[in-house]
Amino acid sequence: FFPLPWRERVRVRGRDDKRDQMAGRNNVESTAKARHLRRRATDAEKKLWELLRSRQLAACKFRRQVSLGRFIVDLVCFEKRLVLELDGGHHQAQAAYDEQRSTWLESQGFRVLRFWNHQVLTEPAAVQEAMLLAVGVIPLTPPLSRQGRGSEYQEKRR
Repeated sequence: FFPLPWRERVRVRGRDDKRDQMAGRNNVESTAKARHLRRRATDAEKKLWELLRSRQLAACKFRRQVSLGRFIVDLVCFEKRLVLELDGGHHQAQAAYDEQRSTWLESQGFRVLRFWNHQVLTEPAAVQEAMLLAVGVIPLTPPLSRQGRGSEYQEKRR
């Protein structure tokens, strides 16, 4: 088999095409902006990325500053359809815009979790627990223990 000449090569459409299209990878401007945001990460973004990088959270792969549609999200896990947004003080003034972003992301099948920068820096364990709940690692209610109930019941009957 010989390779096709350059002009006759055709890109085979695969399962990643829809993801590429949704992520806006064809938009050069949003890709450049996402790169810029990755380089100029806030302290909270750096701290959260330390907790998430290299599949440290429940073996989920997160990506930073990804373009989804016309928005750039702080962190996303495509496998779990989870978007993490970090909000600083300026987000209080743009609550309507953030709500619009969240509504669009949820319409695309993503679950959006928002954390304040201060919360990530001062309460990383609580943030990590919320993320584990979101990916389904920690059940919402702990299972009931049968061990303690039986002994109390038997002592009362005696």
